[in-house]
Amino acid sequence: MCVCVHMNSIMDEQIELPPGFRFHPTDEELITHYLSPKVLNTNFTAVAIGEADLNKSEPWDLPGRAKMGEKEWYFFCVKDRKYPTGLRTNRATDSGYWKATGKDKEIFRAKRIVGMKKTLVFYTGRAPKGHKSNWVMHEYRLAPKFPL
Repeated sequence: MCVCVHMNSIMDEQIELPPGFRFHPTDEELITHYLSPKVLNTNFTAVAIGEADLNKSEPWDLPGRAKMGEKEWYFFCVKDRKYPTGLRTNRATDSGYWKATGKDKEIFRAKRIVGMKKTLVFYTGRAPKGHKSNWVMHEYRLAPKFPL
């Protein structure tokens, strides 16, 4: 399970919120207040976070599925496995793939690791000859021994 943030473009339809309201949770808040409750209860919903299947959605289609956001959108999604019995994650869509960049960042709460953050960039086409786009995603996951 992960929470994903997509950046780029502008969304037309938004939730009615008071003027000046912005949903900009910290990494630690995403893990402890949204992702952890979602892992514990699949029926958990959040006003600002939608659900999406990133393997069946192109990045430019995701803003229309978001609950809110102008240049950043948040989604819950279930990670898809590349092979049924393997551990590798499938990050391909019909028109491209999400490629991990850099190393994972540890997320802490009171000096205790609660999650990890991975940065991915969308490439159109197929690896290794894909073309880099401006779409960036941050994938969050719970730490292996997260105290639920």
